[in-house]
Amino acid sequence: MPEEFDPAAMTERFRARAAAVRSRGIPPIEGPERKRFVEQAQLDFMDYAMIGDAVASLEEGVLTLRVDLRPDADAPWAAAPPGAPPGAAG
Repeated sequence: MPEEFDPAAMTERFRARAAAVRSRGIPPIEGPERKRFVEQAQLDFMDYAMIGDAVASLEEGVLTLRVDLRPDADAPWAAAPPGAPPGAAG
């Protein structure tokens, strides 16, 4: 593990990834492939947003991510997932 590892920078990169997944368009695909793409985008967004929202610490070489999974309307993953109709919650 490099000594310059910054847990806060890592969670920031995950927040950026979540934003990128949320803003990417859906390619011109139809049928089952489209459904699979949208489902995967929803999972990617949720995973990246949760890790991006984590409080990270590095102590004695152990990376700990503390993620609050209690319902919160302000949480990044509480917003509508990619491909969902407006007003739909994730």
